[in-house]
Amino acid sequence: METTKLQDKIKKFNADREWGKVGEIKDLMLNMNEEIGEMWHVIKWINEDKQKEMIEKNKEEVGNFIGDMSYLLFKIAFICNIDLEKETLKVLEEYEKRMPIDKIKQFKHGNVKAGGYDNKNETSITQG
Repeated sequence: METTKLQDKIKKFNADREWGKVGEIKDLMLNMNEEIGEMWHVIKWINEDKQKEMIEKNKEEVGNFIGDMSYLLFKIAFICNIDLEKETLKVLEEYEKRMPIDKIKQFKHGNVKAGGYDNKNETSITQG
């Protein structure tokens, strides 16, 4: 399903229930925090290999979390009259400029404070 069709479907779902008012945004964002906490319980305090195992073992729950988060983002976007696909593509384009492949392969990540590379301010300050 195209992003626009999905956004329209979510908008209709909410309109049919008389949901989707600007005043709901703060509650939707709090709901996102709750969802993140549920996902965190699946993978907290374990190493990467165990995280992969737990994600696979709890695939349905993880999928539900991702679906919930996606729904909430789409809902916030339509309430704010934001084209989610367009804005996501703009952010991705910005990330491509800030974190070029060669630099990320060299520094391994974009956390400048931890020795990574991020050209956010046109000049990267790297540590390490």
